Parts: sequence; C-alpha cells; structure tokens
Amino acid sequence: MTRLIAIVGPSGAGKDTLINGACAAMPQVRRVRRVITRPESAGGEDFEGVTEAVFSDRLAAGEFALHWPAHGLRYGIPRAALQEPGIVVFNGSRAGLEDAKAQFPALEVILITAPRDVLMGRLLARGRETAEDVARRLDRSDLPLPEALSPRVVVNDADEATGIARLIAALQPDRGTR
Repeated sequence: MTRLIAIVGPSGAGKDTLINGACAAMPQVRRVRRVITRPESAGGEDFEGVTEAVFSDRLAAGEFALHWPAHGLRYGIPRAALQEPGIVVFNGSRAGLEDAKAQFPALEVILITAPRDVLMGRLLARGRETAEDVARRLDRSDLPLPEALSPRVVVNDADEATGIARLIAALQPDRGTR
C-alpha cells in the first residue's frame, strides 16, 4: 500500500531541504522526482527538466498522475512514481491540492512554513530571482489551505536539524508538529 503525502508551503520555507533530510533519516520514505518545464541547470531540487512541448506530449499520453501550473512553469508527478508501496512524498502546490485530493482521497498534506522575514532572507540568498519576484512570492506566502485538507504544519524557523526533526514527527501517522 502507498501512503501519499503532499509537502507544500511558500517558496523559501525549506521544503526541499527538509524533504531531503527526512528521506535520508527514514529509508521507508521515498521522494518523487518531479517533471518541470525549466532547465535542470536552474538548480534547486533534483528534478527532470523538460520543454513545454515534451511536457504537453507526456501529459497527453497520460504519464502524469498529477500536474499543475505555478510561477510560469508546469509541474508533473509521474504516474509510475506512485505505483510502489511505501511512504511517497512530493513537493506539491497549495493551489493544486484540492484536485490532488479529489484524485487521491487518502492524500495527506504537510504544510511547511516560516515567518515572512525568514522566507525573505532565504529567497534573497538563493539569488535566483529579482527583489520584485521575491516580493511577489512573499505576497502569496500566506495563502490558506482548505480546512478539509487537514494539513499538519511544520514551522521551519530554526536550524536545519530542528526543521528535519519536525518534518519527521509530522510524517508519523496520526501526529502533528509545531
């Protein structure tokens, strides 16, 4: 049986760092490698970069279990990545959660967040976006999640080890965290 968990949150919350740390500490947790319409050389998480045309072809062929647009890009979760049993996590989009939950009723949601000043510092330190782009991302950082999704919340406002420990606690069945 597969336990599917969407990890969502604003840019700069540290989702990829915490996911990587939790996967390293918990061998039973497997991260889905997303397909994104941006070059792999853009950095960040380990993803498969494809062109718009390739993404559209793969979408039409039914290769994605989930897909959504965000930040001018398209993101896909390969259907094949969800076939194996175990705990499967993916870095998702808050905007796409209702559709994901409709397709996968047992989907669990973990929201990773941080205070606005922490998000700003992290986004600026990445150096991938202009200050204007960072401001736009921060304006979306408070988007609420539908209550029906019952997200567990991880506040990533401390050191990396603390954030990873908080995510590991949230990954435990029937537990939440600060």
